[in-house]
Amino acid sequence: MNTKLYKITDCVSQKNEIKEIASLLKKGEAVAIPTETVYGIAADCFNESAVEKIFEAKGRPSDNPLIVHIAKTEELYSLVKEVPEKAKMLADKYWPGPLTIILPKKDSVSDKVSGGLPTVAVRMPSHPVARAIIEEAGVPLAAPSANISGFPSPTSASYVIDDMYGRLPAIVDGGDCDFGIESTVVTLATDVPVLLRPGAVTYEQLTEILGKVKIHSAVLNPLEEGVTAASPGMKYKHYSPDAKLIILNGTKEEFIEFINNNPHFADFALCFQGEENDIPLPSVTFGTENDPFSQAKRLFDAFRELDGKGAKKVLVRSPSREGVGLGVCNRLYRAAGFNFLSPKQGLVIGLTGESGSGKSKVSEMLREKGCIIIDADKIARSITEKGSPVLKKLASFFGDDIIEADGTLNRRLLASRAFKDYESKILLDSITHPEIVNICEKRANEETDKGNCVIIDAPLLFTSGLWKICHKTVKVYAPEEIRLKRILERDKITEEEILLRFSKQTEENEAAKSADIIVNNYPPYNLEEEINKII
Repeated sequence: MNTKLYKITDCVSQKNEIKEIASLLKKGEAVAIPTETVYGIAADCFNESAVEKIFEAKGRPSDNPLIVHIAKTEELYSLVKEVPEKAKMLADKYWPGPLTIILPKKDSVSDKVSGGLPTVAVRMPSHPVARAIIEEAGVPLAAPSANISGFPSPTSASYVIDDMYGRLPAIVDGGDCDFGIESTVVTLATDVPVLLRPGAVTYEQLTEILGKVKIHSAVLNPLEEGVTAASPGMKYKHYSPDAKLIILNGTKEEFIEFINNNPHFADFALCFQGEENDIPLPSVTFGTENDPFSQAKRLFDAFRELDGKGAKKVLVRSPSREGVGLGVCNRLYRAAGFNFLSPKQGLVIGLTGESGSGKSKVSEMLREKGCIIIDADKIARSITEKGSPVLKKLASFFGDDIIEADGTLNRRLLASRAFKDYESKILLDSITHPEIVNICEKRANEETDKGNCVIIDAPLLFTSGLWKICHKTVKVYAPEEIRLKRILERDKITEEEILLRFSKQTEENEAAKSADIIVNNYPPYNLEEEINKII
């Protein structure tokens, strides 16, 4: 698709350009436009095929609701069944501005816009270019952020061009966004108003108008399993750079001490302006410590800067949750997948390695250094013991005869059925891996809360998903010829059998290339020195 770029600095003198952009919207196209929060992809909210183009451009899940943008308060009545007094009070105080109000929708609002919910989210942007485009288009515009779904929201046209050039017929450059994070979202479709997404209009400001306001648990925590997302940005991991983010809750001094004690933990730090020279890591800043507005304005830019610098793992200084800081924390926590550390908490380290690499030796040496070892293979066997729920579930899919007369698992028969084709293997993994991960995570949390360092020893660390609960990952490496020789001496099996074993490890070996640390376990490397990379 050819993308036309418009730079609008004066809506009056550039009226013709505004009309061109509005004409595209009237024809059912989706267009990237600026707002005071972040850039959005706009389309006629009453045109389902136009709205579908938003989802296509973003790669956005269709059950994630969109926000409808209006230019005049009267337009709200075309979208919602009624406008209660509380909504009028909020609109009088904060519209136009970075506040979204959720109310029961009219039938004319498509389920594609509402994410299948009986409500619709509406706001009136204060950005003059956005308002002019909406007015000229003559219809309210559905407009989520103008980024690839899940990635950092764009706060300048250059970022929109990075993500959306060739995906949309037009991108409108209206300058840098004022706030830098998306609008506050509050629902009035409940008995008590609920803050679903914090932003520049704070919780405290909402309570001044509305009285009692609840804060949804998903503001600072993952959305609970089975709970419907009532607002954009609640259900999925959002706003995330390519780098893995880990948030450290602590003072600047504790932050620096942690890095000094764990020099291989991360390759970058995300910190406050003025701290970068004191932190012993390459650093990117996101505002000043006591100014949450500066943090909000800079946060998504900082994520993109980290990606531009090739950051792989980033340790982040956690901001305050007060005022606008609640919105910063909401975006930051979701970007990090709620991956936290406290200065006194022990680390969870994932350990993997190919057959013959010497992973077991490394694991034992780490045990001798005081680490707690969690053996994922032993857990995998334990979850299929006699009478276990996992065993019953396996039998329901692979046949009751995989359970012997004495109630134990016939592992050979299960293997013959589970490994006969790729689909059967995926089914087996979908039953066993979540249980293994849950048990490992529970045990790891128990130990790290005591300050212990935990090693999760797992041949399938990456393909099982166990790496997601680890603060860092380690692959033990040795060349194939050395591994082959070791197994020949150790297991007394043929070379053909060993090579067959190697061939079954291809998926994990490819995934393990992304491990944070490589421990070389072959001459001329000294294994003791290599292990010092880990702890």
